[in-house]
Amino acid sequence: MSRLGGWKGQRIGIVERFEAGVKGPRAEVWIELLGFGDHPRKCSGCGHFVQSVHDWSEREIRDLPLFDADTVLVVWRARVACPRCGPKLEALDWLEPHARITNRLAENVARLCKVMPIKQVAEHHGLHWGTVKAIDRACLDRELGPVKLGKARLLLMDEFAIHKGQSYATAITDAETRRVLWVGKGRGREDIRPFFELIGKNGCKRIQAVGMDMSAAFEGEVRARCPNAEIVYDQFHVVAKYGHDVIDRIRVDEANRYRHDKASRELVKGAKWLLLGNWENLPDRDAKFRLNELLDANQPLMTAYVLKDALKELWRYKREGWARKAWENWMELATSSGLQPLVKFAKNLAQRIDGILSHCRWPLNTSVQEGINNKIKVLKRIAYGYRDEDYFFLKIRAAFPGKT
Repeated sequence: MSRLGGWKGQRIGIVERFEAGVKGPRAEVWIELLGFGDHPRKCSGCGHFVQSVHDWSEREIRDLPLFDADTVLVVWRARVACPRCGPKLEALDWLEPHARITNRLAENVARLCKVMPIKQVAEHHGLHWGTVKAIDRACLDRELGPVKLGKARLLLMDEFAIHKGQSYATAITDAETRRVLWVGKGRGREDIRPFFELIGKNGCKRIQAVGMDMSAAFEGEVRARCPNAEIVYDQFHVVAKYGHDVIDRIRVDEANRYRHDKASRELVKGAKWLLLGNWENLPDRDAKFRLNELLDANQPLMTAYVLKDALKELWRYKREGWARKAWENWMELATSSGLQPLVKFAKNLAQRIDGILSHCRWPLNTSVQEGINNKIKVLKRIAYGYRDEDYFFLKIRAAFPGKT
């Protein structure tokens, strides 16, 4: 019988079933487990077998459900009189020394936590939310262990929001294996510094290129720590910044210019997402028609919109010479446009153009990092947020083990 239940070292005594409402809100099966008589027992301290028992204690332990009912084991647990360790609990293969649930229930909980929110797993097994979290965190600690940096030479860095408001964290990914190497709270230089301290001077020298947005904090720390690394600005963030600093600014200026023409003003004001989006991603023909109508009627917005597409073309070049020529042509068009937001953006970008042209040597696709960030958002949304940031970062590392 003990082998049937998998409770090695125990024998079954009384078995009772209680319907929902008697012992709790769910049906329960209570199984009494009694220790065998006089036989050697393993000490949980030193692992040696001990003949004598110091005392017995009764403990209620949860196990996997039995059909439609939760299983509660009433276990008579021996403390052996170990000559080496003193009184110690008997070591059982299926139960940790001070655990209140069996090993197999803990394993089942940890497996479910990989695909379900903690709250649902807790409700499924009738366990406390904190118990489920502790099980999952312990499992993640065992599986992941310390951060393994390997021999990463190409990195991707990006920030993501962890709470509503101005609360951010930074994820650093190996661009070649797509494994999240490190996650830390914050997005400033001092916040990402622990990563470079972790990989050490030799690891920093090994870094050849780092893909990132135009964050001065990221760039400053990489340049200070990694003498051989090139900065690679990703298209998504540069174009997004162009949309905010140029297109949206011109749209607001044009809307203000039409303050005495209500119909034209409303047309321009309501076109924000049409202008910031990509033509191929517009939802329907009506949206494309409205965008064409707006651009035909407004030359400044037409100029800004066309130069946005031309700016994206810089990332298509494989040879730096051709890319630089395309940049010079774009710069000339931007500065001769007479649109102050566009001129200002172009002059600022000219000071950092090497970060774009380096893409020809290091074609780091930061869509990988964006995909990671999107999945992070899904993890956060499924769990309705994480109160424990360290635990959240473990979940992120587990979700992105990388490709072998």
